[in-house]
Amino acid sequence: MSEGTTSAAEGSDTLTRLEQEGEIAADYLEGLLDIADLDGDIDMDVEADRAAVSIISDVSGRDLQKLVGRDGEVLEALQELTRLAVHRETGDRSRLMLDIGGFRAKKRTELAELGAKTADEVKSTGEPVKLNPMTPFERKVVHDAVAAAGLRSESEGEEPGRFVVVLPA
Repeated sequence: MSEGTTSAAEGSDTLTRLEQEGEIAADYLEGLLDIADLDGDIDMDVEADRAAVSIISDVSGRDLQKLVGRDGEVLEALQELTRLAVHRETGDRSRLMLDIGGFRAKKRTELAELGAKTADEVKSTGEPVKLNPMTPFERKVVHDAVAAAGLRSESEGEEPGRFVVVLPA
């Protein structure tokens, strides 16, 4: 068997595993929605080598906002519970990403803009800039935006006060 065939098979196995994670997560989240008597549709995808599950609603997203909570705190907790449910079924650690009502997608856009703006500031002043504490998801988005702008960044501090420092070139 050639290397190309092996890596294609591995890629197929990874995709199948991630799709299975999404299915398990969707079942778990549907159960939670039923218990909470909330309406929402589950959308599953695979993005950047991780399962991505979204809860979306046709009606006003007010009910789903309860599942997001203040600054996404409930969303983060639900994501961890969903990852645990996947782990319980598969025995493997999950890196699944959960979005509810588009909160995380909107946040990703805002953070990418913050990262780019901060990179521009660092380029013009030559001085490092420390940002406010962020969740791991938020820091990753900022790190990616800073790297895309041609600079580097580091995370410093301890959770939950861990923050990004954008460094000059």
